[in-house]
Amino acid sequence: MTDVKTGTVYLVGAGPGDPELLTVKAQRLLNRCDALVYDSLVPKEVLNLVSEGCERHFVGKRRGHHSVPQPSTNSVLVDLAQKHACIVRLKGGDPFLFGRGGEEAAHLAQRGIDVQVVPGVTSGIAAPAYAGIPVTHRNAGSSVTFVTGHEEIDKRRPSVNWRSLATASDGLVIYMGLHNLPRIADELIAGGLAACTPAAVIQQGTVEGQRCLKAPLGKIAEEARLQAFRSPSIVVVGAVIEQQVESCAPSPAAVTMPIPF
Repeated sequence: MTDVKTGTVYLVGAGPGDPELLTVKAQRLLNRCDALVYDSLVPKEVLNLVSEGCERHFVGKRRGHHSVPQPSTNSVLVDLAQKHACIVRLKGGDPFLFGRGGEEAAHLAQRGIDVQVVPGVTSGIAAPAYAGIPVTHRNAGSSVTFVTGHEEIDKRRPSVNWRSLATASDGLVIYMGLHNLPRIADELIAGGLAACTPAAVIQQGTVEGQRCLKAPLGKIAEEARLQAFRSPSIVVVGAVIEQQVESCAPSPAAVTMPIPF
């Protein structure tokens, strides 16, 4: 603990990419923050909301690119809190859903630094929505499970038991699952899901370049490979895909990313 007066760190969800999906509170904090710490999935159009005098730090993590270790990010936040009144830690999607926001909040709180979370729109809901796919539906799915498919991100974390998840809820929304999709699909089928279960991959959800692939679970991984789908992508599995209403899908936003897709 420390008695030194520090600023407040706001763990802010930037949403899935479309700048118009920012919350009002997120935009207000971006307009007034003294320092900004941001990830790779935050478009430049959102970064442009901060003032010219704002101190900026990029700490993005992406497969195939240099990643800033989490302890380094924690140290940056602590250091900035000693120097500034308002620090925004801007994360794609929601800070507390596969965003390590809980870890950063605990690290700051343990050091006596004021920290507040500002929820954001998560890509697991927004990306399917921008393809016209509801993640729940009264006639097709009253339960949904959100799960990460990127098990390599932290070897200390217990691996996902895909076979147990297969029939645990009506639908699955898988974050960072494209790289491991062949194994995930095989495990879900081994766990009881039929190979003909509807599945979809939405690449670059809510932003320019968005693509949506639909195929049976038993074929989705191969189809995604053949059509050269890339990360970031959200995978949806379940009967809700059959409830797609393409005409309700918003137009993806034209944005520029710090690390190109």
